[in-house]
Amino acid sequence: MLRSLGEHTVSGADHLGHDEGSELVSAEEFNEMGPIDYLIVEWPGRQPTGEAAPHLIDLVDRGLIRILDLVFLHKDEDGSVTRLEIADLGDQVPAFADFEGASSGLLSDEDTDEAGSALEPGTSAALLVYENRWAAPFASAVRRSGGQLVATGRIPIQAMLAALDAADAA
Repeated sequence: MLRSLGEHTVSGADHLGHDEGSELVSAEEFNEMGPIDYLIVEWPGRQPTGEAAPHLIDLVDRGLIRILDLVFLHKDEDGSVTRLEIADLGDQVPAFADFEGASSGLLSDEDTDEAGSALEPGTSAALLVYENRWAAPFASAVRRSGGQLVATGRIPIQAMLAALDAADAA
């Protein structure tokens, strides 16, 4: 989904885990980075309230993640996708103002279009790209030893709950 990290700067607000005015990420810095993930969270029929924002900031403050990009999207009923500016959302939901400047330049228009294709019409969403800083020492050691990630996955909580319910019923 994302273009090469090495071609872009990692910049943005200091409190989001970015270094102000940072330069290109060097190969050495890449070797020390944790895994990079993205997620898309969808809100049917409305904009998010900002309730989760302090929890995201806490993850950054504790050094567990570094936000590389945060983009808000809206998909109209006709299927058209609009990228929303964080500055505009911060006026509506004060908690979002803390995320202004959370952009590394990693996400292309193609990336946001692809994210928009995952959304249902009439929804809003947040697309978050982040480094898992908590896993950086492990990931670095794996890379130094010649290992490489060949697969990854995530089990949605809804699937986990369904599996537990099925196990209880059996």
